[in-house]
Amino acid sequence: MSGVSFAVLRHAPTSWNETRRLQGMTDIALSPVGEALAARWRLPVPVRDWRRFCSPLQRARRTAELLQPAAPVIVDDRLREMSFGAWEGQTIAELRATVGAAFIEAERRGLDFEPPGGESPRTVMMRLSGWAAEIAAGGEPVLAVSHKAAIRALLALATGWDMTGRQPVKLDWHRLHVFTAHDDGRVVLEQANVAMDEAA
Repeated sequence: MSGVSFAVLRHAPTSWNETRRLQGMTDIALSPVGEALAARWRLPVPVRDWRRFCSPLQRARRTAELLQPAAPVIVDDRLREMSFGAWEGQTIAELRATVGAAFIEAERRGLDFEPPGGESPRTVMMRLSGWAAEIAAGGEPVLAVSHKAAIRALLALATGWDMTGRQPVKLDWHRLHVFTAHDDGRVVLEQANVAMDEAA
């Protein structure tokens, strides 16, 4: 079976993005800058006609609502961000300074990096694999508005990257990334960094 295409888009910016804080499951709203940017985005052909999904977190839901052309959006909990547990609200620099060697060691674990009270990228990858299998079984291409760590987990699933060392493909977080979903949960990266159109 050839698989079914799906595109993923990271939500527009929040105030925590601007200060580089780990958001995870903390339900932060879009910033005024993020609202304005999402309202300007125009989905390219053929993605504009695909069914739409989003994470339940308000920054993703609001981005999905603002995308043009407007269309109904299905909320799916599996598209939520990775939970950073006790480390949410802090920056990587702050954690390296306060948690110290334990945080640096956690970073080295790649797919098995797991914050206290949070989840690992491997866990995120498994739930997204289940979602992708359902998309493949449905036979209809979709767009999903999700989150940075979740999209990185999809990239790992598609490429075999273990999240140590350099990311195999540099992703632009203001662009679409297109994958193929297979009914066994495998995903393949079709095209990264597909430009969004913007209203004048």
